[in-house]
Amino acid sequence: MKKNIPLSILSGLVLWIAWPPTPYTTFLLFLGFVPMLLAMENIIGSTTGGKGKKIFNTTFIGFFVWNVLCIYWVYNSLKTIGPVVAAPITLIPYALGPLLMATACWLYYRMRLITNRALSLVALVCFWLGYEYLHQSWDLNFPWMTLGNGFAVSHQWIQWYEYTGVYGGTIWVWVINILLFLLYIGLRETQNSKSRIKLIAAVLLIFVLPLGFSLYRYYNYKEVVNPSNVVVVQPNVDPYDKGIIPVYQQIKTLTTLSDSIGQTNTEFFIWPETAIDDFIDEDHILTSTHYAQVKQFLNKYKNGNVITGGETYRTYNTRVNKTASPMPNGGFWDHYSSAINIENSQKVQFYHKSRLVPGAESLPFGNALFFLKPVFEHLGGATGAYTVQDQPGVFYSQSGIGAAPVICYDSLWGGWVAKAVDNGAQFIAIITNDGWWENTSGKDQHMDYAKLRAIETRRWVCRSANTGISAFINQRGDVVQQSKWWVRAALKQDINLNTEVTFYSAHGDYLPKTGSALAIFGIVFLVIKRRKK
Repeated sequence: MKKNIPLSILSGLVLWIAWPPTPYTTFLLFLGFVPMLLAMENIIGSTTGGKGKKIFNTTFIGFFVWNVLCIYWVYNSLKTIGPVVAAPITLIPYALGPLLMATACWLYYRMRLITNRALSLVALVCFWLGYEYLHQSWDLNFPWMTLGNGFAVSHQWIQWYEYTGVYGGTIWVWVINILLFLLYIGLRETQNSKSRIKLIAAVLLIFVLPLGFSLYRYYNYKEVVNPSNVVVVQPNVDPYDKGIIPVYQQIKTLTTLSDSIGQTNTEFFIWPETAIDDFIDEDHILTSTHYAQVKQFLNKYKNGNVITGGETYRTYNTRVNKTASPMPNGGFWDHYSSAINIENSQKVQFYHKSRLVPGAESLPFGNALFFLKPVFEHLGGATGAYTVQDQPGVFYSQSGIGAAPVICYDSLWGGWVAKAVDNGAQFIAIITNDGWWENTSGKDQHMDYAKLRAIETRRWVCRSANTGISAFINQRGDVVQQSKWWVRAALKQDINLNTEVTFYSAHGDYLPKTGSALAIFGIVFLVIKRRKK
């Protein structure tokens, strides 16, 4: 046990060094799990009891090290409630992922008890895919550490994400780690030379073929020329000052920055999440003074559209749905974190943020506990701040251009963004506010992950972040322009619109769904075998 914990910690450290935004170390992903696999093999081969518990505890430690070092910045977004209170709350995202990862390893051990090592290792990959898909699908979702995200700083390596999404990267990493583990373990098991040569050949082929295809695709990919002029704005408003600066002054800052580089043919001005920091009634937005201020700005841009973040709501006389909450003076309302598209007509389009941060923006498992909502309301408790929509949105300009509005946390879901593209989006507009994390690697990781959405869908990404990093990313995942952190800025770019739909955009997350189905089958198989025993 004493030597196995250091092996597990070594895996955590190697995976952390390999993780974005660290450059030039991505290759370590292919080695990172080998020490942990060795630790599990040591425990399985030992004569001690309680092996399942030891495997779970040992792997949890390594995964905890990896997660905490990569997402340490989560604490920054919570510390304003008080450092003592924030510390235990922060342990939830730090520990939940490792718990699920360690569970996948424990299931691998259980599989080893009833079948051979090769089949158990295949099952391990399926259990891992099942964990990743669960962690993006349930109410405690946090897909930040999905293994395929680790290639975000080496996007030239994974141009084939247009076929597989990030889960293809997860499988790639695990397969090579497993083959290297088998190669190493074979040295102490007196593996014959023929088997060793086969393993070496398999490692080389599985590494070189996807990499070679990706590099070929990267250097030979040509965008169809279909230009549209887009401006992204970074107003650099301290998120903790929102509510102090008058809204009209915030909009004036945004319009001034937009005007500074806008052209007569500019078609989209993209402003960040909650750029309009006020409650806007969606049913009466045409009478809003904020709307009038934006419309006045657009007068000089005939084909112009403003995509902006804002806080919107709708009111009802009765509770028309499960999400509506009572208002102090009677009636009910739904409250949204929205993207709003305003153009030179009376048409206004809304998209409601659909992937909410658990706890901060939503009540986990609120749908299952909706019947308790009146109780919480009576007691004065919060039951989740925002209402979501169940399908991705596409904003269409007067000229017919389709834009996929993506708000902050939404951008971690490749399948969600891909569905918007499959529904007609010709480019992706990410609006976010990363200032809560301060100048940490959180903002850099979030920016890097946007490159993966560009590759999966072969769409330009136009990213407007309140405090940075704002950027333009082309269809190969290259960052063409980007702002600095914590500066006021506006960027202008002629992007190429694309109407071709990638395999991944058309078929979505078929890999993790298949892996999850196989994982469930494996768990059922384990239960049946245990009952028979």
